[in-house]
Amino acid sequence: MSDGPTAPAALTSPEAPPRAAAPAAVDKDTTTGILFGIGAYGLWGLLPLYFFVLHPASAVEIVANRVVWSLVFCALLITVTRTWRVIGAAFRNRTVMGPLALAAGLIAVNWLTYTYGVTTGQAVETSLGYFINPLVSVLLGVFVLKEKLRPLQWAAVGVGFVAVGVLTYSYGKLPWIALTLAFSFGLYGFVKKRVGPRVDAITSLSVETIVLAPLAGVVMVVLAVTGAATLTTNGAGHFWLLAASGVITAVPLLFFGASARRLPMTTIGLLQYFAPVLQFIVALVVFREAMTPERWIGFGVVWLALLLLTADMLRTARRNAVTRRLARTAA
Repeated sequence: MSDGPTAPAALTSPEAPPRAAAPAAVDKDTTTGILFGIGAYGLWGLLPLYFFVLHPASAVEIVANRVVWSLVFCALLITVTRTWRVIGAAFRNRTVMGPLALAAGLIAVNWLTYTYGVTTGQAVETSLGYFINPLVSVLLGVFVLKEKLRPLQWAAVGVGFVAVGVLTYSYGKLPWIALTLAFSFGLYGFVKKRVGPRVDAITSLSVETIVLAPLAGVVMVVLAVTGAATLTTNGAGHFWLLAASGVITAVPLLFFGASARRLPMTTIGLLQYFAPVLQFIVALVVFREAMTPERWIGFGVVWLALLLLTADMLRTARRNAVTRRLARTAA
């Protein structure tokens, strides 16, 4: 299947000027990428609603099922696309397997923390974790990649630290759910970026779920033996809702992959705020979680940090675009 749009018929005609159809093709590709991106982040943003209907399943049971059913879905997809040899090659390549095994551990921590937060009435704090995530990515760039921050990035990080202090005061404790989500997903993204060019989204997800599947399987057996499992005890509807976790996990990843191939990182960076905004709205409107004045102030400070970070990102992207255009003109 082609990743890009089909070339317009006019481009195949020697009489037609090639440049006339190019803007339409670019616009179509960009629009498709944005729609895929909204689909991915929209589904991630609405995930708390899915966990809500899985009650009374615990966070541990939900994550264990998510791993096992994701593996089943990936196996079906790989069989249909006949790409088992790609999975085999990934397992034989230590430079791929090592990072993906680490990524599996990080995403397991992320999934468990997120599911626990949503199922225990702390969905607002889970949304905070993904608001903070871009700031964590900047910090990883400084401490791991030894990158030098621009002034606006430093300002955003500083404001972010103030926000954590305000939120710690408002919650009466360190917002550990938000921080765990932000750092686990930030590190996960960092690891995946290092191995990304060598594996596609489905191969990556398949390897990660294969690594986690034995432990997830043991958890499901233990829950069943101890009578704590709900998979087969709450009716057919509940069973199929849990089984659907494989599709619900994989589809946004496929959408994200399709979006990332078509859009610049600046656009992806802006779209990523779509998920925590939706999570925040769901927590307030659907779950009716309380927001004290102190928490509103803390979230406001976080959003100020993100505004600074976004302004820097857009300014840098604009400057780079001008530099590339001048370089092409000079050439």
